[in-house]
Amino acid sequence: MKILLNHPVREVEVKGPRRVREVLKELNLLPESVLVVRGDDLVTEDELLKDEDRIEIRPVISGG
Repeated sequence: MKILLNHPVREVEVKGPRRVREVLKELNLLPESVLVVRGDDLVTEDELLKDEDRIEIRPVISGG
């Protein structure tokens, strides 16, 4: 699957199928610090990603 990471912007490829939590662990990302988007939908840590998926991982940013 192709993964677009923001901050810094880069693209990586990971073999699927895998659960979101496995992909985040492999990329050394904390699940609470990112949003995982497939198409226009947010996906959860339990979601199964397929080899042909293209996902985007965005940092969670809060402000006040």
